[in-house]
Amino acid sequence: MITVPAFADRTYSFPPDKTALLLIDMQRDFIQNEAANGESGPVQAIVPALRDLLQAARASGLTVAHTREGHVPDLSDLNEAKRQRSRDAGAEIGAPGALGRYLVRGEYGHDFIDELQPEPGEWIIDKPGFGSFYATDLDLRLRARGITHLIIGGVTTQCCVQSTLREAVDRGYRCLTLADGCATFDRALHDATMAIIQSEGHLFGWIATCADVAHALKPD
Repeated sequence: MITVPAFADRTYSFPPDKTALLLIDMQRDFIQNEAANGESGPVQAIVPALRDLLQAARASGLTVAHTREGHVPDLSDLNEAKRQRSRDAGAEIGAPGALGRYLVRGEYGHDFIDELQPEPGEWIIDKPGFGSFYATDLDLRLRARGITHLIIGGVTTQCCVQSTLREAVDRGYRCLTLADGCATFDRALHDATMAIIQSEGHLFGWIATCADVAHALKPD
């Protein structure tokens, strides 16, 4: 077992062979495309910490999964409510932009940023919703490999990260959220999500930093 110091004077212990690092939606459309949600600085700021943690996870043999939110080119898997929300927000799914059609599979913007490109053997989970378990085979893959613990980071904190965390907790996974490995465009929403995770006796698991997890993964 590996033990990591967590927030609120807690510790998070996990068996490496039963633990997966889950990086959520580190895509160019979110990280590089300022038109997607205004100022992108806060989400870009987490990239170095996630890159270092990803390197440590690979070296230690953790299962690594990368998710991408997006839709098939004909948008047949996009429901009308989500389409309308994206239109109202000024970032309509399927609309052309500098990085290609926004959140459409196969487009340049839909792919991962260069710093966090998957390596051979790492999972790529394409999802049409916010949560990583919705309409995907993620749960089947995790259970087939005997995964019981998840270390979660990515964007955005209050949306796809929190949606995935809630789905995972309901499925019985022991989850650690990376405080400096997830971000949103509004710091207040990030802070509120961190508070929710720790509410009611740490209802949604543990919180720690990327550096602490990476340090714990390194051999003595």
